[in-house]
Amino acid sequence: MRHCFSLLLALLCPPLQAAQLTLDLGNGSRHWQSAELLAHPLAQDIQIDNDVSYKRTMHYRALPLAVLLQGVQADDHLQAIALDGFAAEMPAAPLLKDGPARAWLAIEDPARPWPALAKGKPGAGPFYLVWTDPQAGRISPEQWPFQVASIRRLAAVAERFPAMRPAPGISADNPVNQGFAVFQKNCLACHRLNGAGDAQFGPDLNLPHNPTEYFQAVFLRRYIRDPQSLRQWPQAKMPGFAAAVISDSELDALLAYLAHMATRKP
Repeated sequence: MRHCFSLLLALLCPPLQAAQLTLDLGNGSRHWQSAELLAHPLAQDIQIDNDVSYKRTMHYRALPLAVLLQGVQADDHLQAIALDGFAAEMPAAPLLKDGPARAWLAIEDPARPWPALAKGKPGAGPFYLVWTDPQAGRISPEQWPFQVASIRRLAAVAERFPAMRPAPGISADNPVNQGFAVFQKNCLACHRLNGAGDAQFGPDLNLPHNPTEYFQAVFLRRYIRDPQSLRQWPQAKMPGFAAAVISDSELDALLAYLAHMATRKP
């Protein structure tokens, strides 16, 4: 009976299949199979305290991400695309550093799949970008993309999506331009603006209406800090952004950028 049950379980829950990671870094595409990465001579077992996605300590077989980014320079721009359409925009410099904040590609072993992120949800595999000592580099939760399918080198956001740019002539130290930087780091992975962007996850933040047009400022701040405090929705996917992630001054700048862009609809 026990043998029959085990056989039935194996038929109903087949083992996780090996996965493929695609790297397109400007010199042709390279495809890595999960087995190759798990067996890479520089792969090692690491511990991630307070994992952003699992909300607890996790252990992974992982590879320093910089090992895979051959030919990438510190002033380059990278984008990690997840299976669900999440598109993390990341400057290359932090990804290339060997510390104190260090980026790792965690690789899921098909024989030992990772747990589900929540009830009814998949796990973070097959590939997950994690960080050791992230506080040292002020690494945002949006810089922890999971279910990664590909990583590619692209032009900077402002070059690729001119519809997102503030009006010309605004100084670099103006809060509007500072807010544009905050937007790129924390919002662009999920949202488009003026129809521009690669994310497929959340709504456009300027079309048809900008949130500064229908939220009072105090409620918009509250929503960004803790979405569930403003309207409870069990299936909501937007995380809250604590002051440790977006400081009060950065939040001021982000709202200045959004309000400015409400005047720059196509």
